[in-house]
Amino acid sequence: MIISQTAKTYAQALIQAAQSGSNTYDSIIKDLQTINSIINSNTDLKNVLLSPAVTLEQKKLIIQDIFNSVISNELVNFLKLLAEKSRFSEFEQIIQAFYSEIDEINGVKSVKIVSAIELNEDYKNLIITKLSAKLKKNIHADWQINSDIIAGLVIYVDDHVIDTSIKNKLDSLSKIKGNL
Repeated sequence: MIISQTAKTYAQALIQAAQSGSNTYDSIIKDLQTINSIINSNTDLKNVLLSPAVTLEQKKLIIQDIFNSVISNELVNFLKLLAEKSRFSEFEQIIQAFYSEIDEINGVKSVKIVSAIELNEDYKNLIITKLSAKLKKNIHADWQINSDIIAGLVIYVDDHVIDTSIKNKLDSLSKIKGNL
């Protein structure tokens, strides 16, 4: 998911709220998960919060009624601010940006690693160890399998891709051959 600069700014505001002591990271994470669960389980609510036809005052009342008893006051106000600025469409990006900020604070880097086959734990640990040393971060890996890459690995780190797959090498050879 591509995260907008606006979503990053809102996530940073949540980080600052935690750092000021009004909330903890864990309480904000819990509240964000609660909000996300409620919004995603109710399509009508999601549509109302995104609709330009619903007035800001109506949205604020709905937010107050639904969320006041289940999340902190600060997060209720945060939701009202999102409604006021018409930023509810970026809520999931804000959550992802917040998690990224928390990972950065904790020295964790999330990566996606794609292999052609299921890798054994020893090999996964070796890859994690090497990535951790190279990035100087603790690695949280999302392992996926895609047989189309034939062999090798494709590693996604932030906006960078490290592609050591056979498919990529064959594609490169085809391009070179086509240019001759």
